[in-house]
Order: sequence, then C-alpha cells, then structure tokens
Amino acid sequence: MNPNYLLRSCLVVVTLLLISSPVCGQQKKAKPKRKPFQWVNELKQELPGVTHATFRSPSMNVDVGYCIYLPPQYRDPQNKNERFPVVYYLHGGRPGSETKSVKLVQYIDKQISAGKVDPMIYVFVNGGPVSHYNMPDRKHAMGEDVFVKELIPHIDATYRTIAARKGRGLEGFSQGGRGTTRIMFKHPELFCSAAPGGAGHATEKRISEENGRESENLVFVKGDNTYDLARKYAQHPQPPLRILIHVGTKGFNYENNLAYMKFLKSLKIPFETLIVPDVPHSAMQIYQKEGLKLMQFHADNFRKAAQQKS
Repeated sequence: MNPNYLLRSCLVVVTLLLISSPVCGQQKKAKPKRKPFQWVNELKQELPGVTHATFRSPSMNVDVGYCIYLPPQYRDPQNKNERFPVVYYLHGGRPGSETKSVKLVQYIDKQISAGKVDPMIYVFVNGGPVSHYNMPDRKHAMGEDVFVKELIPHIDATYRTIAARKGRGLEGFSQGGRGTTRIMFKHPELFCSAAPGGAGHATEKRISEENGRESENLVFVKGDNTYDLARKYAQHPQPPLRILIHVGTKGFNYENNLAYMKFLKSLKIPFETLIVPDVPHSAMQIYQKEGLKLMQFHADNFRKAAQQKS
C-alpha cells in the first residue's frame, strides 16, 4: 500500500478527533433539560420567617404548594390576636414554582426586622404551567383561578390575615409583572395595592392585536391581556387602584414599560413609578437597591385603606 496514502489517512483521522474533542472547545454542551412543571416544589434553603406549605385545590383535587413569610411580629405571643396585611408575590418565568422568587425574603425580613416598614405577610405563589395565566384547554393549567379563587381564601382561613381588600397587596416581576397587571385590572375589588415590575408589555400588546395569540402554541382568551384589560378597567375604574410600576433602566423590558406608562396615561389611569437606574432585568437587584420603597408603597396603601370607611 502507498505509504503516502496511509499517512494522509492517519492525518484525517487525527484531525477529526481533534475537532470533536472538548479540549478544542468545539463540542457543544447539551442544554440542561427543563424541569417538568409541578404544583408542589420543595424549598431547599432556609430563609428567615419562611415556611413551605400546601393546600388541596378544590378544582383540580391535587396539592398546590406555596411559600409564606411571617414577620417576627406575627410570631410574637403578645400579638397572638393581631391580624396582618398580605402581599402576594407572583414570580417570573415559566412554568410556575412557588420557590422561584422566595429569596427576596432576605431583603424583606431585613427591613421589617429593622422597623423600617410595617410588618406584612408575603405569600409566594406557584403560577401554574403558564405562570399566572388561565389555559382552559389544558388540564390543571388554570394558574390565575387557582391563585385568586383558591389560594387567597386558603391563606385567609389559615393565617391571621386582614381578610379583605384593605389588607391585600399584589406584586410581581417579569412574567409575574404581566400577571400582576392582568389580575389587578380584572380584580380591583381584591387588592388595595399593586406593584407590577419589569413586565413584557410588548408581548401583551401583540396578544391584544392578534386576538389572543402569543405564539403558535399559546393562545389566550380574546381580551385577556394587559392592554385590553386596562381599557376595560378605564371605562369604570372602581374601586380605584393604587399602582406602582417598577423597572430597571438596563432591563430589556424598560422601553416597553415606558410605552405602557404612556398608554395608561392616555386612559387617565393614575399610577406611580419606581425607575431604578443601571439595574438589569432582575427583581433581586431592584430589591437590593429600592426594595424598601416597594415595601413602603404597600404599607402606605394598607394604612390608608384601613382609615377609609368600609
């Protein structure tokens, strides 16, 4: 056999081996598989005042998990008859998990323990398969209804809450900001305080313009988006909502949040803003810089609502 041929063949084999070798940085790493959705997710860390619990969903007949933060004042025996307001926190991302945003408690507890803001309960919600949205065509996928119709009554029946609008706040970031905006305009009778953050309103606008279609595989009920629901609320803005829109200037949803603020102004829907300079699309970093302002917003609304006639 021709020795030159053998040499060329060996060179080809060696070259192919080198190209495929991880040492050369050419081998692509397989993407980690997304964890399948679960209505109950284990809390794998200890956080001050936080416990993980479940309730039985009446509509699905399955257990649903949530994380709850109880402030130090709640656990004080001297306050055993006192009731506390609740902020429901809607996590970002899809699918849902009650553990996704619970790390915010390290900032929440710090401010409450230091006496910088009134004590509040925080409940971290599992948003369902399509976080915080109802998907009637999918089994066990009514995330909004499980939250509004089942979790809230469970929390009021289980803990010492102020079980009325005057004692309820709603907050969320990113996908949770979208959910907060939808739910606050659908159910203003349930919440006296609402703080949507970093919401993807450009996607919501497209959903409005395309009769509910977000993508090929994701279509919502017509009108179920942050634009159409705001229009509907503006026709009869009762009861009046206290709204704080928060976003970081480096976040990829910053510009579309500005556009949504302009839209709300055109509808004459009042709102406050918390724009955090040089912060990316991150609830954690917003809380690091301005979390106290968000908490004070809710606390002020709870105080004002408590002073009003029932």
